[in-house]
Amino acid sequence: MTSSSILTADKDWWRGAVIYQIYPRSFQDSNSDGIGDLKGITSRLPHVAELGADAIWISPFFTSPMRDFGYDVSNYCDVDPIFGTLADFDDLVAEAHRLGIRVMIDLVISHTSSDHPWFQESRKDRDNARADWYVWADPKPDGTPPTNWLSIFGGSAWQWNPDRMQYYLHNFLTSQPDLNLHNPKVQDALLDATRFWLERGVDGFRLDTINFYFHDQQLRDNPALEPERRNANTAPAVNPYNFQEHLYDKNRPENLEFLKRFRAVLDEFPAIAAVGEVGDSQRGLEIVGEYTSGGDKMHMCYAFEFLAPERPTPVSVAEVLHAFAAAAPEGWACWAFSNHDVMRHVSRWGDGVEDIDGFAKLFASLLMSLRGSVCIYEGEELALPEADLAFEDLQDPYGIEFWPAFKGRDGSRTPMVWESGSLNGGFSSAPKPWLPVPVEHLSRSVDTQKGTQGSVLEHYRTFLAFRKQHPALVKGDIRFLPVTDNVLGFTRTHDGEKLLCLFNMGETTARLPLPPGDWTVLDDHGLAGNLEGGTVELPAWGGFFARHV
Repeated sequence: MTSSSILTADKDWWRGAVIYQIYPRSFQDSNSDGIGDLKGITSRLPHVAELGADAIWISPFFTSPMRDFGYDVSNYCDVDPIFGTLADFDDLVAEAHRLGIRVMIDLVISHTSSDHPWFQESRKDRDNARADWYVWADPKPDGTPPTNWLSIFGGSAWQWNPDRMQYYLHNFLTSQPDLNLHNPKVQDALLDATRFWLERGVDGFRLDTINFYFHDQQLRDNPALEPERRNANTAPAVNPYNFQEHLYDKNRPENLEFLKRFRAVLDEFPAIAAVGEVGDSQRGLEIVGEYTSGGDKMHMCYAFEFLAPERPTPVSVAEVLHAFAAAAPEGWACWAFSNHDVMRHVSRWGDGVEDIDGFAKLFASLLMSLRGSVCIYEGEELALPEADLAFEDLQDPYGIEFWPAFKGRDGSRTPMVWESGSLNGGFSSAPKPWLPVPVEHLSRSVDTQKGTQGSVLEHYRTFLAFRKQHPALVKGDIRFLPVTDNVLGFTRTHDGEKLLCLFNMGETTARLPLPPGDWTVLDDHGLAGNLEGGTVELPAWGGFFARHV
């Protein structure tokens, strides 16, 4: 049986999968221009395979002016020359499948680039064939924008167009106009683009900003949000976006029918899966529940609970999982601690921690033990800290807009470090890569950690192998135990296997009694923990696993 036939055999592969996110600009440069590319990704796929991930998710590589670095698409059905060619993509898919890795790509269909031919036609006048492919609206009588809706990137979500004498909606940059998915022709065009990539062999999609697809056609203003309900999970605290309850610019019920259409296209192909990004600080889990219900929309979604600034505690982790189960009883979660849009969690949560490697190992093990699928962000397996960049090195328009109160997303997007002794950490032979390689990252490079006992990289490999040996960790139900001494405890149960999982989320030794029952202590997971008599002893950042006999 070939690798590809093995990959297509299991339609349920996504349930409990570990997905490795690749930010293509920063993974590997193959042509010395300082920017990562598809050939570079292909050359580094053995790293992902050796790590033990089930799939990769590649952030956008489509044709784009790169004002938001690929999240502003100007052609959905081609590769930007910066990243290579369609042939390079085909080679990448073939090599990934040969290695037993599935390929998911990032679909950005809430908006396009203003350079997209659809928008260039739409903006000309009010009578052209694509006049209503984007969200256009007349000004208020005083010339101000149609609603009070705000852009995540700052300022009004409406931009004036003098040709049409109308405003167009942009939830992000002014160069990212929102598509009008109320128009069935727009939906058809987007579904055609989806089929294009499915026919090239992709195994699934990550859907960017999935709850932004539809707007309120009545153009009602968003109400103010009470200060006590505001948080900085969706936008940084300095952004007035947090001051509104986003009832009308996103989260619209019409999206459910479109997601059914999208799922129907996926179901035309074997073993395809999709994960949606739900960006909403107030209703995130509720929306996840809606989007994953019924088996006819998303396979899984993730909200922002574990991408928040506050370090999780045993109590908060249990609360999030309980809230997800209540909001999405039919749904399946996809959890992530880091990605290309937030500060790396080693820095976000680890400030002041003495044993940062122990901290990283504990949180990696916890992430991969929760009920749900998992996204690991490139460099997370090295415990890379957030890069502290100078203003003149910034590329991210978000950070440039809100500097210095918010430094943007570039600190999590710096190049991957492969070789400590090579130029730019082995990422590129260019004199100056698109973002600088932090000196402090070099000591955490892949070649420094690979084969080194006790390294964070080897722990990720060890725990991923341990996880695959125990189906209960992959697909099992979860039941939480009472919190004792900063220890998070739960059981995972699946198909006759019941595992006990204990995690010391603190910096002091914890002791607690072994729960009643006949337990066999499990090793080979890489965390420190001992059982003496009937007492489990967990050092700082320690863990303990046992199987019920």
